[in-house]
Amino acid sequence: MYQEWGWEIFEAIEMHCKTPTAYSGLTDVTKVPPPHSDSMQSFFLAETLKYLYLLFGPTDVIPLDAYVFNTEAHPFRS
Repeated sequence: MYQEWGWEIFEAIEMHCKTPTAYSGLTDVTKVPPPHSDSMQSFFLAETLKYLYLLFGPTDVIPLDAYVFNTEAHPFRS
């Protein structure tokens, strides 16, 4: 279920946020296509893509029975 949701999120990011040079934030998600904010937040790479990598990547990268993640996606031993 979480991988399905994550894949939908990834596809939406690719469809609506990807530009030729980077990924942009959106200024109004109620419009299609949504207007870009012409900036990329620092947490996008550090957190959003890290969570997607962990959701779809190899399961032995960070053992989830030994680590927890804070809200900034930093792993801590549990």
